[in-house]
Amino acid sequence: MVGSTKTVTLEAEVFGADVKPQLVHETVRAEQNAARSATRGGKSRGLVAGGRSKPWRQKGTGRARAGSIRAPHWTGGGLAFPPGGRNFVSKVNRKVRRAAMRSALSAHAQAGSIGVVDPGRFKEPSTKAAAELVGKWAKELPLLVVAQPEDEALIRSFRNLDRVEISVPAERAVQQVVWARSLLMSEPALEQVQR
Repeated sequence: MVGSTKTVTLEAEVFGADVKPQLVHETVRAEQNAARSATRGGKSRGLVAGGRSKPWRQKGTGRARAGSIRAPHWTGGGLAFPPGGRNFVSKVNRKVRRAAMRSALSAHAQAGSIGVVDPGRFKEPSTKAAAELVGKWAKELPLLVVAQPEDEALIRSFRNLDRVEISVPAERAVQQVVWARSLLMSEPALEQVQR
């Protein structure tokens, strides 16, 4: 436990699993794809404004026949095959996602970069106390702090620190755990993670 001599036992099922890089890679890619907005697009001839009627009659003018001023070969016309409506979401099964999370947590456990903090140490928010705790722990940054939403003083203490990200157990992502060089959990959050 960070900042004290107390030791915490980690569940071997969660923190002692085999590290499977392929599952971690698949899951992180799926999480990043889900965050993509896919806003690139264009307008087809049916979406461009104007061009309802023929610009001139079919015969007798000496000009080429035309049906709309919004045809793709006209200036200001629509695109023939416009991009858009793309969906980047890739499905990852629940068992794969769980195995990937356990792999990422096990990698931290093997590297010795996991710490547990007692939320009771932070009666009120103190960025200075959080910075001292991180300094004494002397682990590599960036740091991911996993805490329960009720541990408000703990969260508010760490959230202003540079290269520190806050997460709650229900919302933690595999890419956050992989991104972090060190992992700091509150005791209640650790209990929920190990369920």
